[in-house]
Amino acid sequence: MRNGRARGLAAALCLLMPVVAAAGNQVPVEAFARRGGFSLPRLSPDGKYLAVAVEQGEDHAVLIYHLDDMGHPKSLRLPWSQLAYDIQWVGPDRIVVELAKFWGSLDRPERLGEITAANADGTRVQAMFNREWNQAGRGGSERAADYGYATIAGRPAKANGHFYMQTYMWNDEKNTWLYDVDASNGVRHLIGQINVSDMDFTLDPDGNVRYAQGRDINNNYVVYRMQNGQWVKLANDGRSNDFEPIAFSQDKQHLYARTSVKGGPFSLVQTNADGTQTQLLAKDDFGSIGHVQWTPQNEPIAAAPATGIPKSMVINGDQSLSQIYQVLLSKFPNEFVSFSSFSEDGTILIFKVSSDREPGTYYLFDMKARKVGKLFSEAASIDPDKMSSRVPMHFTASDGMLLEAILTVPRGATMSNLPMVLMPHGGPFEIRDTWFFDTYAQFLASRGYLVLQVNYRGSGGRGPGFVDAGYGKWGTRIQQDLIDGVKWAEAQHYGDPKRVCVYGGSFGGYSAMMTVIRAPGLFKCAIGEAGIYDLSMMYDKGDIKDRETGRNYLEQAIGKDQSELAANSPDKLADKIDVPVLLIHGEADERAPFAQAKAMRAALEAAHKPYEWLTKPKEGHGFYKEENLVDMYNHVQSFLEKNIGPGVQVN
Repeated sequence: MRNGRARGLAAALCLLMPVVAAAGNQVPVEAFARRGGFSLPRLSPDGKYLAVAVEQGEDHAVLIYHLDDMGHPKSLRLPWSQLAYDIQWVGPDRIVVELAKFWGSLDRPERLGEITAANADGTRVQAMFNREWNQAGRGGSERAADYGYATIAGRPAKANGHFYMQTYMWNDEKNTWLYDVDASNGVRHLIGQINVSDMDFTLDPDGNVRYAQGRDINNNYVVYRMQNGQWVKLANDGRSNDFEPIAFSQDKQHLYARTSVKGGPFSLVQTNADGTQTQLLAKDDFGSIGHVQWTPQNEPIAAAPATGIPKSMVINGDQSLSQIYQVLLSKFPNEFVSFSSFSEDGTILIFKVSSDREPGTYYLFDMKARKVGKLFSEAASIDPDKMSSRVPMHFTASDGMLLEAILTVPRGATMSNLPMVLMPHGGPFEIRDTWFFDTYAQFLASRGYLVLQVNYRGSGGRGPGFVDAGYGKWGTRIQQDLIDGVKWAEAQHYGDPKRVCVYGGSFGGYSAMMTVIRAPGLFKCAIGEAGIYDLSMMYDKGDIKDRETGRNYLEQAIGKDQSELAANSPDKLADKIDVPVLLIHGEADERAPFAQAKAMRAALEAAHKPYEWLTKPKEGHGFYKEENLVDMYNHVQSFLEKNIGPGVQVN
């Protein structure tokens, strides 16, 4: 029965998401620009309901299906530009939703700090934390505005109508609070507090606060353990986080955590509740352990490295769910399987299958009936069979550091002397490029270009020491890592030295200009999207400067010496740019303000350098509207063809 119901859900959702038809062998640009899909599937504790976040164009909602009646979902509509960041069932028929905004293609969903609750039938919508007065919603009681920011910190092991909520208040950057909240009426009960800002709490299954960890106001990583009713700070070396509590076992006797030795990659470990007597569960010599699969009782059964093609390591092979996971892996070769949601008794499971060519497809598994049914795809406009393979590789930088590169190879092409685009990722810190599906890289590969991505020092996935190695080196060593990657790809004859361009967004836009400046003659063109081009401007414009934590981060990341900032700012070095430039920017960008693009344009004009210009009003950190994304992709393709020639034929 559940298999049939799952098919019904797939049919219902597919009606909302028409697939973009391809013309010939080339995937239409609209397929990559199409906004829409499904995510965050969450089963109710009793397994009767399914909540899922849905995006169709610029509209967002949470749909709630009864698994016995898939044709008539209830809808919790969300305001324009808002989407669900997290969904939690707090009881058999009530959910809480943490809200976020996502209005630029380069933005990761940014938490709004607001939480709402609703019944499974769409009634009794009530604000749990909201910065506007009288926003309780339909059927809820009114409450005063909350002058702060909140996140969902989890819920009790057994659903009881409550959830845990962390809060940070705007007028106090030196405290973090944790509440037990009754989702039926929004009543809060304080269960934890620490005199440090922006902390994350780790609770045991009984709801007792045991650890708090995060970056303090000075951007230093700190971790505290609750001991005899007092917070005790654990020793570490400042920015490097070497111990990260994750979760407690159901019996409260063991803590699962990530640990780093001497700044190296994180391993997954099990310790006693007080952090002593460490037992290694999973490790990798190159990359940190990530992609952990958990049972409903918070027991890890498998984990994989964050780098390369993720190969899961089984942690407890005798556990029944571990055996099921291994069977699922065998059923989906060359793809990655991850658990998404369980019913409270663990008999119903939703899992996700994804890969370098597959953005993600969700399946419903009824373990009692041993039946699996497909639910929906995250991006229905993408046909995995028409996407390109992504190949992680290692190379040695000019100073001897071993780095990871990811090459996206045009479908059907031989990786030999291909026109190539270096695509630096944003961030730069803690962000990384992975083997999984990448829309920008797949678009470029669909146009016949080899795409090179480099996880330069400062990137995530290699441990805290690798991240720290990038601080203060935005315009120097990080850029050299990217340049070394290009020279390596050329030496291996993967890319044609006569046909290389660089294209990046955000910090990647900064790198697009700086690599050209640092390595004259290596590139034939440069594309900067939503880039930072004047480092000193970051102290005066943009949202990073708005809090003390952000200003302290800037001092550590780029420094304050004006001569050093100028020496590493593309707009101050425009006379050294020797290739045509395309600048792309949203005029309402808050992270990299439009003033950054205008400063770069003015510098190029003053230096009499050729450039092209594409901006859109009311767009943020990257374009959001589908028609603007289509326009941008077409501009990028035309610019590349003009400067490094057309890509190879894609089969």
